[in-house]
Amino acid sequence: MTKPRELRLNTFQMAAPSHNWAGLWRHPRDNQVRYNTLSYWTDMAKTAERGLIDAIFIADVFGLYDVYGSSGDTALAAGAQAPNADPTIPISAMAHVTEHIGFGVTANLSYEHPFQFARRFTTLDHLTAGRLGWNIVTGYLDSGARGMGLTVARDHDERYDAAEDFMAAVYTLWEGSWEDGAAVRDKVAGIFTHPEQVHRVVHDGPYYKVDARALAEPSPQRTPLLYQAGTSATGRAFAGRHAEATFLNGQTKPIAAKAVRAVREAAVAAGRKPNDVLALLGATVIVAPTSAEAHDLKEEYRRYIHAAGQLALVSGWTGVDLSGLGPDDVLAFQRSNAIRSTLENLTVNAPALPKVRDLFDFTPAGARAPIFVGSPVEVADEMLSWVEETDVDGFNLVRTVMPESLEAIVDLLIPELQSRGAFKTAYRDGSLREKLFPDIGARLPARHPGAGFRRL
Repeated sequence: MTKPRELRLNTFQMAAPSHNWAGLWRHPRDNQVRYNTLSYWTDMAKTAERGLIDAIFIADVFGLYDVYGSSGDTALAAGAQAPNADPTIPISAMAHVTEHIGFGVTANLSYEHPFQFARRFTTLDHLTAGRLGWNIVTGYLDSGARGMGLTVARDHDERYDAAEDFMAAVYTLWEGSWEDGAAVRDKVAGIFTHPEQVHRVVHDGPYYKVDARALAEPSPQRTPLLYQAGTSATGRAFAGRHAEATFLNGQTKPIAAKAVRAVREAAVAAGRKPNDVLALLGATVIVAPTSAEAHDLKEEYRRYIHAAGQLALVSGWTGVDLSGLGPDDVLAFQRSNAIRSTLENLTVNAPALPKVRDLFDFTPAGARAPIFVGSPVEVADEMLSWVEETDVDGFNLVRTVMPESLEAIVDLLIPELQSRGAFKTAYRDGSLREKLFPDIGARLPARHPGAGFRRL
């Protein structure tokens, strides 16, 4: 019997009272209302590390979901990713109470500047001892654009043009400014840094301009591990060039398999190897000691889903206002400037158009991804079948009721996967990049486009 590949597992979180399932903060055993306290994050980090989870992947959205009914009131009332906090802030506290777990933090480059951004993420990579990952997003909410003094968000494809420019600038700062060993810390000679080894970099792009030496000395990874979450045609091409791990959604195996294949082909087209990009599929897991208990939990949880709040999320993700549709109406494809792949997966790629009621329930359409419910054996069977049939490398496990959903994954599911040889029994040493790609070292491999910005 062929040994299964070692799964990669992240816990998928957000600094908000609800993440992908609006309203679950109302559950009597849930603690997501404490998202704005340090202990919420440090307790989570310790639990996740106990389970040998690869990373805490923190989603973010810059703006308010106000497509539904042309108002953000529903999202605010339901706690649907609103309010939300800056996801970079808890990272150093979580790193302080852990030793190995990685941190994939979402940051929207559209409203950043490479010069300041490079310093912030280099600092976090230092403070985590090289355990930092950046989930590259470009932002799609007009509400966020208005908050930044603009009228609307950039057009979908233009967002990726700007992202290419941003990446070139930030690679130059991370990889090309400081030589290795420039910071000598020589107390006898009174020299901290050899200034001739810190080089001015100039980037004169269509969206971003930099003329400076990088402010921060190089961190263990120099460039943090690069995640990316766009799976439109433009997003896949971007991922093929830049991502080391890509986050996918897909509510059926054919949809997920097609997305994985397309990303691997994009990596090859960019001069990389197919498996240079880890494919991580979103999934909701409800696991309990027995199948009956798990299905009881599912029914218990679903009673706390806030229907309008969930539709506010889906409206924001798709760019389609669902407020005028009834529960038995269907979601049909239409052009939007939001997450193009989400709308395509729910409509043109789906075996059948979902009814609106499917979008605020524990269904694959509502999850935009598979839902695994059952005993540890049943959930492990399902997960491994998806790996076998779609070629995903692992899963971003969406939180439901916290902390019990994460504790059940750690205490029930992971031991089952370990018993099958499908999950590690100890962390590897080194940076996040070394843990996920044991053969390439702490820094970007030579075939990654970012490595081309290094000073030789």
